[in-house]
Amino acid sequence: MRLFIRVIDRRSFTAAAADLEIPRSTATEGIRRLEHDLGSRLLERTTRHVAPTPDGEAYYQRCLSILADIDEAESALRGGVPAGMLRIDAHGSLTRAFLLPRLPEFLDAYPQVVLQLGQGDRLVDLVREGVDCVIRAGEPDDSGMIMRRLPSIPEITCASPRYLERHGVPSSLDDLENHQMIGFMSSRTGRVMPMEFESAQGIREITLPCRVTANDAETLHHLARMGYGIIQAPRYRFREDLARGVLVEVLPDYPPPPLPLAAFYPQNRQLSPRVRIFLDWVTKVFATADLSQ
Repeated sequence: MRLFIRVIDRRSFTAAAADLEIPRSTATEGIRRLEHDLGSRLLERTTRHVAPTPDGEAYYQRCLSILADIDEAESALRGGVPAGMLRIDAHGSLTRAFLLPRLPEFLDAYPQVVLQLGQGDRLVDLVREGVDCVIRAGEPDDSGMIMRRLPSIPEITCASPRYLERHGVPSSLDDLENHQMIGFMSSRTGRVMPMEFESAQGIREITLPCRVTANDAETLHHLARMGYGIIQAPRYRFREDLARGVLVEVLPDYPPPPLPLAAFYPQNRQLSPRVRIFLDWVTKVFATADLSQ
């Protein structure tokens, strides 16, 4: 059942076998024997694609429920101690700033859990890629996942001293007319995202000319240090640069709105003990973190 679920989730015998650390031939033979024992074809196979048949889809849903019950039963017999592989995906800087410093307490508390950390900006297909949980910043737009809200992350507007010497220090939003920004190219829309500022009139969006655009947060940060424009990003990313004077905060009276943060997991899965304890832990991590500095 676990093999069958993994093949459907990954749409690939090769990927499923790699996830379960078995030879591909073993995975293929396992599904063949399963179909023979059940007397039903569960998968449609082509050279590029694997998909469930109607019978396979029905069996898949039952397997999800059965295996969730087995996990609960085994956890209870182990004294409620979760075990097994837990696949998580989060942005690299978020992982390094908040999760890694607290990781020993999680691993010490759950010694039978094996953690696999993925890092990236792109939207992960949890089911297709076999990921149990992702942590993402920004407003969610994927109704195919269940969301747990985490504390929002304060953002900041800043620029390098070199840039401000050339262009001046803006003291109001109207002063931005002669400035330029470092453009973040959204992978979802293909467009440069505007800067946002909170004011007495509400949130105001402003798009400035861009000499350089990029779709990678680390590259944008480096461009800001080089003096190519004004940048907005979570404050925690700039802590060291602000302390050393490499970057300088501008327009503190018009802060960007806080960045929403949330953890997601597939809605067609019962919440496994492993994912549950991770969600509880990561909620605690962000609830007790100093996000304002």
